[in-house]
Amino acid sequence: MTEEIGLEVERQQESWFGSWLRWCPTSLSLLREAEKVLLSNLKRSYRGRYVPAGCCVGKEESHVWTVSLNEESEGVPLVLLHGFGSGVGLWCLNLDAMAADRPVYAMDIIGFGRSSRPQFTKDPLEAEREFITSIEHWRQQLGLDKFILLGHSFGGFLAASYAIKHPDRVEHLVLADPWGFPERPLDVGERYKFPLWVKAVGTLLQPFNPLFIIRTAGPWGPKLLQKARPDLVRKFSSLVKDEEVIPNYLYHCNAQDPTGESAFHTLMAGFGWAKYPMLQRMDSLRKGLPITLIYGSRSWVDHDPGFQIKYMRQDSYVDVQVINGAGHHVYADRAREFNDIVQSIGIHADAGTLPTKTNISTDDSLDQSTRDAGQTITDMINVRYDHTDDQQWDHTGT
Repeated sequence: MTEEIGLEVERQQESWFGSWLRWCPTSLSLLREAEKVLLSNLKRSYRGRYVPAGCCVGKEESHVWTVSLNEESEGVPLVLLHGFGSGVGLWCLNLDAMAADRPVYAMDIIGFGRSSRPQFTKDPLEAEREFITSIEHWRQQLGLDKFILLGHSFGGFLAASYAIKHPDRVEHLVLADPWGFPERPLDVGERYKFPLWVKAVGTLLQPFNPLFIIRTAGPWGPKLLQKARPDLVRKFSSLVKDEEVIPNYLYHCNAQDPTGESAFHTLMAGFGWAKYPMLQRMDSLRKGLPITLIYGSRSWVDHDPGFQIKYMRQDSYVDVQVINGAGHHVYADRAREFNDIVQSIGIHADAGTLPTKTNISTDDSLDQSTRDAGQTITDMINVRYDHTDDQQWDHTGT
């Protein structure tokens, strides 16, 4: 059945590929093989399958590629949402440890990886709703009741949005270096002293999708990615010895029809910010919903929103952890520490308790020059999530 759905997903994208494949050497079958090579490093057995998500985006039925481990466990399930331009394969340093005591489900977010790539709306709030609807339809199909929801970067943005819309489904919200939380500063040009040429290039590239250069490079794309991001190879070197595996996987994730990337472009206001920042909406979360935020001390992502959320929700559990020496890919830079934090959250969720909060302040976690000290909660405009109920999805897909 999985092979049949996979062929259907490939068929739906053939119209986009066409002559493009003669220039851009990629296909869903090559992505499938690249992922298989990457996940072959896991010690635990895993199951990969397409989960139907109904017509959550557009008029055709979408399918969400899902990798699961230890499904027979009775522990509280853990659901993983990857970051922008990524896929389930980059959780390879985490899956074995995270699945020790519970079921783990890692999905390729709709529009990314091996999942369907439908055309999203150009309205940012509606595009966000389409992402969230696809996750909820996926949950319904799998029959998950409550789970720990962990999202990295753009996946963290979507995880928070999902928790606002479907609060009773989330046992514990874990946000790993989440993108799109702070409001874009009005004086961004003054605050960040970019060279003139960087500003010029930024202005020139603004209309394009963030990763269009990988596709434009055609047959040179894989090598370009390998040369441009050697740090990604090093992050996974403890598990993945072949230096071409990670760049090859990421290339095939991002050289295809960029519908998820286009939707991300619709949501963003400059690469580092969202048009509708999530921090402004965090007071809409269910009271008492536990939240853990995990940052890398060397990440470009602003840590301040984590501490602002902690201040905003003093009557609820909010823990902010900053892993020393880790960058934006905190789950890979310091995989053991990251896995330990997530495993502790899972053990406490099983027992109906909460982990001990980390005693850390914003001054301890950030260099003064990198902090947005002037941003306060009172500066925020209260933009609440649209709680209009979605139409009930028929599990038959009709």
